[in-house]
Amino acid sequence: MLPQKQAEEAIVSNFSETEHEGKEEEKATAEDQSMFNVKSFLWHGGSAWDAWFSCASNQVAQVLLTLPYSFSQLGMLSGIIFQIFYGLLGSWTAYLISVLYIEYRSRKEKENVSFKNHVIQWFEVLDGLLGPYWKAVGLAFNCTFLLFGSVIQLIACASNIYYINDRLDKRTWTYIFGACCATTVFIPSFHNYRIWSFLGLGMTTYTAWYLTIAALIHGQVDGVKHTAPAKLVLYFTGATNILYTFGGHAVTVEIMHAMWKPQKFKYIYLAATLYVFTLTLPSATSVYWAFGDELLDHSNAFSLLPKTRFRDAAVVLMLIHQFITFGFACTPLYFVWEKVIGMHDTRSICLRALARLPVVIPIWFLAIIFPFFGPINSAVGALLVSFTVYIIPALAHMLTYRKASARQVKRSFPSSTTSSYISQILLLMQFSCILYPTCPYCPPAIGPCPMLIYAVIMFEVTFTKLVSHPISLANFYNGKSVIFLV
Repeated sequence: MLPQKQAEEAIVSNFSETEHEGKEEEKATAEDQSMFNVKSFLWHGGSAWDAWFSCASNQVAQVLLTLPYSFSQLGMLSGIIFQIFYGLLGSWTAYLISVLYIEYRSRKEKENVSFKNHVIQWFEVLDGLLGPYWKAVGLAFNCTFLLFGSVIQLIACASNIYYINDRLDKRTWTYIFGACCATTVFIPSFHNYRIWSFLGLGMTTYTAWYLTIAALIHGQVDGVKHTAPAKLVLYFTGATNILYTFGGHAVTVEIMHAMWKPQKFKYIYLAATLYVFTLTLPSATSVYWAFGDELLDHSNAFSLLPKTRFRDAAVVLMLIHQFITFGFACTPLYFVWEKVIGMHDTRSICLRALARLPVVIPIWFLAIIFPFFGPINSAVGALLVSFTVYIIPALAHMLTYRKASARQVKRSFPSSTTSSYISQILLLMQFSCILYPTCPYCPPAIGPCPMLIYAVIMFEVTFTKLVSHPISLANFYNGKSVIFLV
């Protein structure tokens, strides 16, 4: 197996052409600009910092306002644990995605394939490494997830603006914001989100700390109660909403491709997640501490805080950020549609914008039909994020490096089996409330019996171990293997 240093050097050499092209573009742009180079500063991003801002800004948007509602369903301790668990697990699978992207791009560049006017996407990585069936799976899950993610942003815009201007109904506001968000068709790629990502993260930072400080200043309401977790259905509904919080992997490959040195992406998502923790944990815990069970009837945290100029400022900033997040979610869909109709290589921004409009119109239509986003958040989290963010990347990595020859030359060295164990346990946590009855000896709040869950986890781990390293069943269940699994 290649040492880590040699593998990194191989990656750098594979991307030398990309880096050179990026520098040439920067040089050409610098020659055309004034001494302040405003266009390059605002428009042409591709550094590690740009990727960090994009990842952090994309992770937390409207869900920042619904996390206190999730805490009222989960309870304080479970809410904190789930945030940390899903965030770190999501960072791990983002790392796996980056490994697979580097593997795919390295193979293609050895075949002299140029990506100068082509944006690599996740379904193309799956196609190149695992075949057309995996391409279809990745395309279906990613496009559906991004479609509903875009719908949620439009609905959230109408919901938020209603708190500062209720003279128009929410559906009318959806018409207005749909037209505004349609202007994202003029943004060519993630290279051009530099200033938007920076501003978006600043806006969510302000909103998060406004929620924290406003809740602490307000104090606890009279007779506040913190009874969660009370019902099993609410418990897992809150968990899926937190799962959706860290589900930005559908645009990970596009953000990585926009970098001048994509091999530097490996730990950027983790760094972004750690920063997001500083926004989500204080705000959610403070609002839940102040209002308790009242949040069960108020999915948007703005609805319980008093109307002040600071709250109005937070609403306006979140509206702008949702415009940015809508662009993040729609841009990969734009790329897919451009490739379908043969417009992806077109350099004219106006022609590409015109070609992208058929993507925006159905999203706009769906947002008008479904004027609520709380249940959609949970449904998307349970049905799409689980697979898009955790299960598919882990399985793809495991199958790509299932052979010893592939593991000897792979560019990075995460454990493929570990990722599979984690993804299987995650899937179990999401659906155990449906599959297994409540134990009569356990309190109602606990739900599924821990011993049943443990037994199924052992079965899941056993199955995954057999898939990862096929050996005879008799040899697998020897004493040493069982001790290792436990």
